Parts: sequence; structure tokens; C-alpha cells
Amino acid sequence: MDLKKLLTSYQTLDQKTITLIGRIRSNRQGKVVSFAVINDGTDINDVQVVYKSDIQGHEDALKARVGSIVEATGKIILTPGKPQPFEIQATAITLLDQAIEEYPLQKKEHTPEFLREIAHLRARTKTYNAVFRVRSTLAFAIHKFFQEQNFVYVQTPIITSNDAEGAGEAFVVTTRSDDKYEQDFFGKKASLTVSGQLNAEAYAQAFKNVYTFGPTFRAENSFTTKHASEFWMIEPEVAFADLQDNIKLIEEMLKSIISYLFEKNKAELEFLEATQEEGLIKKLEGIIKADFAVMKYEEVLEVLKKAISNGHQFEEKNIVFGLDLGTEHERYICEQFNKKPTFVIDYPKDIKAFYMKENDDKKTVAAVDLLVPGIGELVGGSQREASFDKIIQRVRDMKINEEELSWYTDLRRFGYFKSSGFGLGFERLVMYVTGMANIRDVIPYPRTPKNLLF
Repeated sequence: MDLKKLLTSYQTLDQKTITLIGRIRSNRQGKVVSFAVINDGTDINDVQVVYKSDIQGHEDALKARVGSIVEATGKIILTPGKPQPFEIQATAITLLDQAIEEYPLQKKEHTPEFLREIAHLRARTKTYNAVFRVRSTLAFAIHKFFQEQNFVYVQTPIITSNDAEGAGEAFVVTTRSDDKYEQDFFGKKASLTVSGQLNAEAYAQAFKNVYTFGPTFRAENSFTTKHASEFWMIEPEVAFADLQDNIKLIEEMLKSIISYLFEKNKAELEFLEATQEEGLIKKLEGIIKADFAVMKYEEVLEVLKKAISNGHQFEEKNIVFGLDLGTEHERYICEQFNKKPTFVIDYPKDIKAFYMKENDDKKTVAAVDLLVPGIGELVGGSQREASFDKIIQRVRDMKINEEELSWYTDLRRFGYFKSSGFGLGFERLVMYVTGMANIRDVIPYPRTPKNLLF
């Protein structure tokens, strides 16, 4: 029997004998009675095994160190008056494998920095067990939501010849020690993808509703708590959809996947609230229950200016059209002004990507960011530019390689009404729902500048 099944059915197993294989979390020896706490990884909660000197394997049981694997056989005893609802009263304990005395995860507090150095072991701790179980559920919930909405899952290329964002922060993929890419493996310069969006747009014109969910890469030399060199992105794309359709889809998706998380991982959320972020559950319930606000970018500027005139302190006080809103501005809008998740739309054209639809005012684009209490921007998206002439001019203005993107811009000449989509950084979402403060702590094996362990 595994621990998950045992924890859900123990009330029907009173006085019955079961066998459980698990890892020792602690082993306290007493004169008459000893107590081993074990866990097999199937649940965040542990089980206590009580054993006396007359059991089979008593000497091995006493010797079992933290991290060791044991097989415990015994009776289920309900203990309603104690902290744990039941315990196993052992009749036999077999030491299956003894961990070394220097096992790194002893029963004490370990810093996140230390645990990042042993990322191959840290999932055995309660905190990271909770985080990565939540990550797993979220990934499934995302697929579940889109599949139930009749979206087609498209696996877009990891190796590509285009930089979808035009930012020049891509990792080059090469077999050569020089820059003669015409003689390289693909006969041209190749890089790791920064986004699957452009490829997804092409498939949306065939299937109407598509989404990508896969790894993306950025060669940013950034050491912040929010940036990683390798991360996962969810990127839906819907043909014949405008910005309002996009906004509706973002809200429905978030509410659906967070609701599913409460259904499957309530114990993990409660643990993370107690250890990582006070008020975590209330914050997430706020996403599910809130009627999201919508504001135009220029309305946001007016609110920020008024806040400054009323004495609010921002590090960036120069609130002018063209400002790329900072986290402090975003959080003020959703936490203090609206007090709920807020969509900001119609950003200045000059601070947004080339593929976004130009609005009638010629100075803004049909872009949207979702700001949520706690972190600010969580989701970014837009309605795509449908005009061939306009998108070609934008490509030229931004000095993007026109030839490399001809397959994408030509979509506008092959029957293209409109299309909308968004990007959600998966790790940013995992950070938000777990309360973890550093992106390095929500990726199994983080890849960051100067760091390539494991």
C-alpha cells in the first residue's frame, strides 16, 4: 500500500495489518518504545511507525538513519486524541537500504540557497515536495482546460531560425567554432526558441483554437528572482478572435486551473501558506471569485499621477506616455486602486512587439497585460496585426530580418481575418500559487547565468 491510499482510507483499516515502504524522515529511540516517521513520496503528510524491542528487525530499525529506506509491517491504530489521526504499530521493520551518515537532508532547517546546490535531493523535503506536486497539477490543469475547450495542442519547434520577440536574446545552436552559419548543420543561423507564438498563429488559421506548452529560452544575463534562462510557456492562439475574446479566455483559464488546484492540492496549499506566504489561500480564492477589472493604459497613467499628487511614493515618478510600467506601478493598480486582478489594455506601440495590432489612434496597439495582487504582471497578450502592409512596415521599422519571417507575414496574404493570443510564463504562475519568492525554487533543475548544475 502507498501512503496516499493509506491516508485516504485509514478509518476503514483500524486494527488491520498493512505493509508500507518509505524513507525515514526521523527515528527517535526510546527505552521502551521508539518512533520512526516515514514517507514514500505519494503524499505531503508523513506517517508515524511505533515499534518496540520485540518486533522482527528491531536492531536494524534502531540503526536506520534519516534518508534510509525501510519496509514497515504493522497494525493501523486510530489515535484521535493525538496530533496525527493514526499510527502504525509495527510487528516487523526491514532496513532495505541504509543512507550514509553524511546524508545532506537532516532533520533541521535548510536554506533555499543550500538546497539549490542539491537540487537532485531537495524534492524530498516537505516544501519542495509540495511545490513540485503543485507544479504537476497545474500542468495537467492547463492541458485539461484547453482540451475541454476544443483546443489543439501544437508542439512548436525548440530549434528555430527566428527571434519571435525581436529582442536578440536567443541562444545560438551550432556545431561550429566560427560564425560561418551557411556551413553549419542547418545551413543557416539557428537558435533555441524564445516563443512558440508565431508557429502557433499559423496553426490557429487551420484549427481556430490551438495552444503550445513547452520550454523556451532567453539569453538574458539577469540575476533577478524572476528570470531564468530556461522556462516553460503556455501560449494559446485563437483565430477570428479579438482582444475582448482574449481577455475572456485569460480570465476563464486562470479561474479554472486555480479551482482545480484547490480540488487536488488543498493540503499542499495549506502547508505553503503556513511556511511560505501568509494569506496565500485567500489570495488565490480572490482570483477565482473576482470580477476582473479592465483599464486602458492611459487611464492607468492618470491614476498613477493622481497617486503621486496625493503623496504616494514610486521609485519611477516620471509618469508619461511611453512609460513601460514597472512592478510598483502594476501592483499599485491591482492591489490598492482596483483591489482585484486588472487587465490593462492599449499600450503604446513603441514599447510593444511588432506583431500587435495597431489601434485607430496610430499610437497604441491592442495589447493586454493581466496584473494580479502580489506580483503585478502575470499574463501578456494581444490581438495580432492582420494587415500585411502594416506588419511588414513594423518589421522594417524594428530592423527584424524580413526574409526570415516571410512565412509568418505571408499568412496575412493567404486569408487572415484576425487572431489573438497570450503568453503565460509557467514558472511565474507556479511562484504565484505556491508563494515561493524565487524562480529557482519552482524549477526542478534551474538554468540561470553562470549556473549549469546537474
